[in-house]
Amino acid sequence: HVQLVESGGGSALAGGSLRLSCAASGYTYNRNCMAWFRQAPGKEREGVARIATGSGNTYYADSVKGRFTISRDNAKNTVYLQMNSLKSEDMALYYCTRDGSTWLRAEYQDWGQGTQVTVS
Repeated sequence: HVQLVESGGGSALAGGSLRLSCAASGYTYNRNCMAWFRQAPGKEREGVARIATGSGNTYYADSVKGRFTISRDNAKNTVYLQMNSLKSEDMALYYCTRDGSTWLRAEYQDWGQGTQVTVS
């Protein structure tokens, strides 16, 4: 079965950095993008960054452009999210997901359990 396992969350000071990882297994083909979403308490889950499986093109929410970088290691079947210049508004539970092509949450299949990012 499909598994997406996030890691790398934790606490950081404002202005600091964290790197999230998502190890994927249990499937052989991903048509569209791998993506990171986040959900803060009392807010909707929102797309943060996605990377196209084929082209490697990357897309970012306006709120994180220039600060976050999504990348992938195909050999390890792992997707990363490098988060720099963290702000308090970045504090959320971050989820890895797969096979969507836009920011529409309903497009995506399979979600990890999430990893918490705290910024103080």
